[in-house]
Amino acid sequence: MTELEGPSLRIEFDVTRTKAVLRTVPEFQRDLARLVSRFPASGHRERLSAEIDLDDFLVGLDALGSWPSDDVQWEEALAELVGGVLDDAEAAELRLADGSGSTEVTSDDVDTLLGTDWSADLTGFQRRDIAQLLSLQHGANFSVPGAGKTRVALAVFAALRERREARRLLVVSPKSAYESWLNENELCFKEPLPAWVMERGTPEPGTELLIVNYERLDRSLPMLASWLRAAPSMVVLDEAHRMKLGARGIYGSACMALGPLSRRRLILTGTPAPNGARDLENLLSFVWPGHGRRVVTSAVAGGDLAHASTVLRPLFTRTTKHELGLPPFETKIRYVAMPPLHREVYDALVGRFTTRAEASRSDFDALGKAMLRLLMAATSPALLTEGSTRHEPLSYQVPPLQIPENESLYSLLGDLPKYELSPKYKEALSIVAENARRGRKTLVWTTFVRSLNTLEQLFSPYQPAVVHGGTPDREEQLDRFRSDPDCWVLLSNPATLGEGISLHHDCHDAVYVDRDFMAGRFLQSLDRIHRLGLKPGTETRVTVLASEGTIDEVVALRLEEKLEFMGQILDDPSVQQLADLQEEPSVAGCMDSTDVRALLRHIDAVAAR
Repeated sequence: MTELEGPSLRIEFDVTRTKAVLRTVPEFQRDLARLVSRFPASGHRERLSAEIDLDDFLVGLDALGSWPSDDVQWEEALAELVGGVLDDAEAAELRLADGSGSTEVTSDDVDTLLGTDWSADLTGFQRRDIAQLLSLQHGANFSVPGAGKTRVALAVFAALRERREARRLLVVSPKSAYESWLNENELCFKEPLPAWVMERGTPEPGTELLIVNYERLDRSLPMLASWLRAAPSMVVLDEAHRMKLGARGIYGSACMALGPLSRRRLILTGTPAPNGARDLENLLSFVWPGHGRRVVTSAVAGGDLAHASTVLRPLFTRTTKHELGLPPFETKIRYVAMPPLHREVYDALVGRFTTRAEASRSDFDALGKAMLRLLMAATSPALLTEGSTRHEPLSYQVPPLQIPENESLYSLLGDLPKYELSPKYKEALSIVAENARRGRKTLVWTTFVRSLNTLEQLFSPYQPAVVHGGTPDREEQLDRFRSDPDCWVLLSNPATLGEGISLHHDCHDAVYVDRDFMAGRFLQSLDRIHRLGLKPGTETRVTVLASEGTIDEVVALRLEEKLEFMGQILDDPSVQQLADLQEEPSVAGCMDSTDVRALLRHIDAVAAR
């Protein structure tokens, strides 16, 4: 028999550390093919090697028992990961089987475990969350904003440092959260952890707290990997929903590569499943590679979300708004009717053509294909037209002109602000005016920068502050809204201001001119004005505007379904409440496959009328 060159099977990481590579020799070529086919998703395969996504590899570990030879060689780091995953899976299975979520560490143990260097106060629910997370090898904290997730994470690290299980803490977070981490580090320790933010370049020697944003992760992987390997470490993903795509996304694949290098993994987010079970699978796959996805899939497979919540509850902590003692808030949706020309243009965009619209059918077909364009059109179709600049505000005629009868509809689209005011803008203006009369400031959300600039002009009597991605003086604008008695309105978009700021001391009214399909972003933006620190009895009011018979109705339906799922899986009535907004009369977009299908049904239905 020919002597083998190397082991019959070698198992190692690929260069990204997100895949397992299986290599064999010619004598075992067919055996490799059979082995790879037994994993959940067969990866890229060549004659003598195969790559399998790490999570799929860990899920299908049992398949290795079919290998016909004992001559198997493991890369040491991957073998350590597999051993840890098996231990974690066993511990997690025991907790799931027990179902009670009982902890080895109790709330009464926490103060002793944190050591003498800890100096911050802790609430009862924070002690409960710390105890549960310390009882898990790895964990997830899905508490609402304001519950102190940052402090809880630092406390977990403090306890691990006392046990000498971890000496370094890597925090991956949005830039907006840097200040919170640095401030809490100063408050929580008598001698704060030597901290470094990756914006400044390579961390200094002795750094124990390293903070990096998601956008920088991919290009910083080699340095971060080296830093984690140098000492026992803990990795925290703050606002972890940003890597909800898992290994399929840039942020997720980078996080998945770093996770196995740490002794402890912890994720923090108040919105763990903004689009359903798949998001939760990907988040828990970071925490428990090879196990998290399988547990979630199994839990929700029967469709009984109350049962799924009970099954999954031992694996995460969550402090709800009810536990924070926040006063209730009122959330309503107002449907507004489109004026005739707005309706005719919108219907043309989705394929229902009047005689006047037929002459410009090809122009409307091109405009109406993108989801974001339909969201714009539901607010004002004029937002679709080109101005002298990309974000030029619409200029409304007051009073409006008479609509000419012989103009083509496409020509009228370009001059739409001369003839009709957007009903959503009109409604938002009436709400802001009434709130200002009552001495209440208003936060107005809209997705599009051109819409923000238009509202800035329309709301000029109320001296609005404006914050979007291109705002150079963001802090000055926020300070003016908070402190200037003549500034009654803040205009922003959830993509810019949905995370990282608190406005609940100064503002208790929010208006959504439009919403996209991102349930997590909607929840995050709500928490800007409804969070810990509200005075008892504070009346918080949220109004969502929607145009009748448009994509707004599709968005409302899909967000209702997503929020209902998230509320049930987290056993949180406050989230479920948002899934059923109360309708009230008028007084004046990231799509998943189900979103796409719902949108197409809407377009088909309108076109068939």
